[in-house]
Amino acid sequence: MFTGLIQTVGTLHSIGVEHLQITCPEPSAGLILHELAIGDSVAVDGVCLTVTEILATGFVAVVSPETQVRTTLSQTEGGSKRVNLETSLKVGSKLGGHFVTGHVDGVGILKSSLQTASSWEMTFTTTSDRVSRYILPKGSIAVNGISLTVAECDPAGSWFKVAVIPHTYAETNLAQLNPGSWVNLEGDILGKYVEKFLRSGSSHSGAIDDLSPAGLTPDFLAEHGYL
Repeated sequence: MFTGLIQTVGTLHSIGVEHLQITCPEPSAGLILHELAIGDSVAVDGVCLTVTEILATGFVAVVSPETQVRTTLSQTEGGSKRVNLETSLKVGSKLGGHFVTGHVDGVGILKSSLQTASSWEMTFTTTSDRVSRYILPKGSIAVNGISLTVAECDPAGSWFKVAVIPHTYAETNLAQLNPGSWVNLEGDILGKYVEKFLRSGSSHSGAIDDLSPAGLTPDFLAEHGYL
């Protein structure tokens, strides 16, 4: 589990079919490498990867063929690319962003990036229903692992706009994106659970047999401690 607050930007190098090497710049390398151990999880551009080797200036992680197909990790120029890095959330740590699992739902494309007086307004598009269904105004979304708030979107969620503060823009790889660049997208996990519980025709037994919108009555909520 992650927060979507990026600790540093590293460089990803492909070193085989299923292994990636990530190098971290000094002095921020300590934020990632401090207490990092084999078997730990690190979000690399929003993708949860398992560390298999610790290096003096970075680490090696394993990536499955399925992950390579569903994310942008295989899209490197000259064998390397800049990636956002975040180690997993520790119990008791501050949750400054939102719950990010590192399980990418799909990819999107940067449509435009406009600098304003107080932020960068970035618009993304996606054709993935696995992503668009969880996009709504003021909702949370992870873009390349960065916790962002949707400022505006169309009803279908096929495009959305976010306002990125200068600090986030400068300290992540958003500054390296150009119109047409691909990004990893993950919808809010809370929305996924809500969707599941509201899905009509549930086959589950017991108190959640029917949690369609019509089934969520004040009496039902009071009975289960929500009112």
